[in-house]
Amino acid sequence: MSDRETVDPAPESDARPPPSGTEPVLPAADAPSDPPLPAVVPPVLRDDDGRLTGAFLAAVRGTIEAADAAGLAALVGDLHEADLGEIIGALDADERPLLVGLLGDAFDFSTLVELDESVRVQLIEDLPPATVAEGVRDLDSDDAVYILEDLDEAAQDAILDTFPAAERLSLERSLDFPEESAGRLMQTEFIAVAPTWTVGQVIDYCRETEDLPEDFYEIHVVDPGFRLLGTVALDRILRAKRMQAVGEIVDEDRRTARATDDREDVARIFERYNLISLPVIDDEDRLIGVITADDVVDVVMEEAEEDLRALAGVGDEEISDTVWYTTRNRFLWLLVNLFTAFLAAGVIGLFEDTIAKIVALAALAPIVAGQGGNAATQTMTVAVRAIATREVGRFNIARFVNREIMVSFLNGAAFALLVGLAVWGWYGERQLGAVIGGAMIVNLIAGGLAGVAIPLAVDKLNGDPAVISGVFVTTVTDCVGFFAVLGLATWWYGIV
Repeated sequence: MSDRETVDPAPESDARPPPSGTEPVLPAADAPSDPPLPAVVPPVLRDDDGRLTGAFLAAVRGTIEAADAAGLAALVGDLHEADLGEIIGALDADERPLLVGLLGDAFDFSTLVELDESVRVQLIEDLPPATVAEGVRDLDSDDAVYILEDLDEAAQDAILDTFPAAERLSLERSLDFPEESAGRLMQTEFIAVAPTWTVGQVIDYCRETEDLPEDFYEIHVVDPGFRLLGTVALDRILRAKRMQAVGEIVDEDRRTARATDDREDVARIFERYNLISLPVIDDEDRLIGVITADDVVDVVMEEAEEDLRALAGVGDEEISDTVWYTTRNRFLWLLVNLFTAFLAAGVIGLFEDTIAKIVALAALAPIVAGQGGNAATQTMTVAVRAIATREVGRFNIARFVNREIMVSFLNGAAFALLVGLAVWGWYGERQLGAVIGGAMIVNLIAGGLAGVAIPLAVDKLNGDPAVISGVFVTTVTDCVGFFAVLGLATWWYGIV
């Protein structure tokens, strides 16, 4: 064997060149790393018009079907309760409790306040009472009452039984107040101090006390009997010297509401005096709660929607209500309208001979009746709103009525001219055009008078003008319209 060092040849497979058209395989250490996967971008919540997007709702549904709690939390965990409430309302009934269950402790029960009543009640019934009680317990008292008041007594008791005695009594007391009263609207969490406290004591108390309202704007000053002496705005507290007594800077002219006051009256106080909060007192002038501006905004919107629905005879109907409930809710209003339609038909029946001789009246009379109804609806809407906002009263009622009658007369004269000329050109009958024009003036004046007089009369009788007025106003314009057309034609043409 040669003394020269020998080297074993490389294995045949290593010495062989790579196949044509392929790159040599690099060692693992030299291989380039894979590019990072792009982050998953969640779908857009709302489109340019502010509507909930189908892609976002589909993503939420996907996480619910997959029972993906982490994915669901990533999608909706940081949403405002109003946005989450809209999402819950868009889900199917069986998906809603699954969403709450997947979110667990991360679900904010104040979201329930944003739901339609029927959706909220159904969701609460589908959840365990212990889950609902735990979530409601963390809410402000006004939100808790808002959720509980729509439940039946058994469901309320099942939830309230899990509360500590003091919290239970406080909520039960609020629920005992009349529906749509200030007592139902108020929150019982507030800050009240004695007039002898110094500004420094108040500031230290607010800093050191954990159990304070989530949002507050004023410090309430009370006497030993808890009777309200006045309030001090937070900005005034911050500007005063620490050693100054709260009683020296208290606003004694503070507006208040009683717990039994109607919530519409409360909303008017907020609007009139530009308030952000309002103390609520009982019959003995003791402070028992506070109403804040955010609750009043909801009241204003709900009352406006209520009046609008009442004018159309749909009551408190929501799009989430069942078919049977909606049908039953609308039936009575339609039944009353059917009765009034027969009254109008009875008026037409009085003039069968006139219609038989002047067939064109059958086509023209509904125009007069319909136009009078439209004008009356305009007047009635203005009147109902003026009554609701207290814009009309005994000091200006005569001016208001005269104004509406004058508007009706001017519109009646204008449309009488237009319709009269149209009928003359259509039928070649100048006399028929004059009859229809005269009837138009009569019916628009009657509609204007009915549109303002009926709501005022209903309000005087302690009824709800928005609910009752529409049926009577329609009856007046239909009957007067047909009677005016057919009666004038009978007289004009001498038909006996």
